[in-house]
Amino acid sequence: MTSPLILGFDTSAAHCAAALVRGDDILASVGEEMARGQAERLMSLLEEVLKDQGVTWADLDALAVGTGPGNFTGIRIGVSAARGLALGLECPAYGVTGFDARDMLAPSGMTVAIPAPREMVYVMHHTGPELVPAADVTDPAPHPAPAELAVAIARCAVRHWPDRPTAPAPFYIRAPDAAPARDAPPAILP
Repeated sequence: MTSPLILGFDTSAAHCAAALVRGDDILASVGEEMARGQAERLMSLLEEVLKDQGVTWADLDALAVGTGPGNFTGIRIGVSAARGLALGLECPAYGVTGFDARDMLAPSGMTVAIPAPREMVYVMHHTGPELVPAADVTDPAPHPAPAELAVAIARCAVRHWPDRPTAPAPFYIRAPDAAPARDAPPAILP
């Protein structure tokens, strides 16, 4: 059996990143720092990665997407793109948490601490994920570059291949900062 060709991507933070892997081989990886614009950039970035390697969408065996924790809007962008592409391509899409991807990259004995707003970080304990002050983490693993994170996301999917995953879903730890609109909803005309 040949190794699967997997396109992994992530928009869960202030970046847009993608990687194409075949088994353990990294064929391409790219990451772009950006505070905004992931929705506009993601599809063209994925197409560029495929084109640069002479690969088409139909050649893919699976997709892998970062599901968070992280930026709410960014997570929704990536997860919805993965779900839509998987449906259209009729291929599986694996959801990979930031903890799983970073665990693959972190040196042994170091704590994976995913940046969060207001000098906080997300950490995983044996009891589950938690939001804690960054200053409380004494042995944080280095933060990976976006391209490295995309590679780790794709490699996590390789570990689960050929199992059929459930559809990717956002991995949120805290409630959104946004408040509901105070304006009355528009009237729907018959």
